[in-house]
Amino acid sequence: MAELEHPLKAEIQSVRSAILASDKTLTERIKWNAPSFCSGGDDRATFRLAPKGIFQVILHRGAKVKDTAGFAFEDDSGLVKWAAVDRGIVTLQDAKDVKAKKAALVKLVGRWIQATVA
Repeated sequence: MAELEHPLKAEIQSVRSAILASDKTLTERIKWNAPSFCSGGDDRATFRLAPKGIFQVILHRGAKVKDTAGFAFEDDSGLVKWAAVDRGIVTLQDAKDVKAKKAALVKLVGRWIQATVA
């Protein structure tokens, strides 16, 4: 994060800190050159910091493909564009968008992690 050059660096840091503060059991590592949040050692939500000008939060169930039979997640936030049953993308366009969506995003990530813990 110290070396990150991104127009939304302050917002990225703010969302990162809020996610980490929301659940003391979360760990963090770098994946795709960006913060990734783990539960039980498995990645669950990973930032995507390219293309420049936006940033995304990718909701997933770890690095390895998992069987989706019987898996469901109710997205009541309206923030997620679903690429698959168990892979969603939240796109944050600018500082105003981050401010408007931050609280709902942190809640969404928490719910996602709870729903995907094996």
